[in-house]
Amino acid sequence: MSRIRRALAAALGWALLSGAALHAQAAPPAGADSLSLRPGDVLQIRIWNEADLSGDFLVDESGGVILPQLGARRVAGIPLERLRNELVAAYGVTLRNPSISITPLRRVIVLGEVTRPGIVAVDPTITLAGAVGLAGGATPTGDLRRIRVVRDGAVLLQRANQGFTLRDMDIRSGDQIIVDRRSWLDRNSTFLVSALLSVTSIVTTILLRS
Repeated sequence: MSRIRRALAAALGWALLSGAALHAQAAPPAGADSLSLRPGDVLQIRIWNEADLSGDFLVDESGGVILPQLGARRVAGIPLERLRNELVAAYGVTLRNPSISITPLRRVIVLGEVTRPGIVAVDPTITLAGAVGLAGGATPTGDLRRIRVVRDGAVLLQRANQGFTLRDMDIRSGDQIIVDRRSWLDRNSTFLVSALLSVTSIVTTILLRS
């Protein structure tokens, strides 16, 4: 009877360890970019008390945007603090002590097991789970521990950690964030454990009566 119990315990342990292995998460790639804009990003500008000058501006292929009063201006590749200072100086010609905040937004495509798949504009300092939340969050069959990042048809990260930020993982505009379906083992683990426990109980009862 002890051999049977050990065998059943080993099977149960294997099932649980297999489930844990499926949920192993990859670390972010080395060399994640610093916060600056790229073509395809959105520059969000908020100027206090100047609603007409504030807005979200798409960075074009040449790395520029069209801003109210200032016209065409290159913004890609410029560190954010320097870019903000440049805009303060430029708008300061016509505005008195302008108070300006800027935020870079990545335009990513959230797909898979999410409530509202599609394009979302995301602050790169938020987590991957936060980006999924902007798409309505994962569906009941979605697994936030099974997220892929795809760029130009190639898998950049096979199992991205939902706790890392987009900046950590160097996620760029145009990248796809795909929430995969929960594994069969994960969806049926409760049933599997119950079945193994039931088998253990039945075998023990039979052996005790024999």
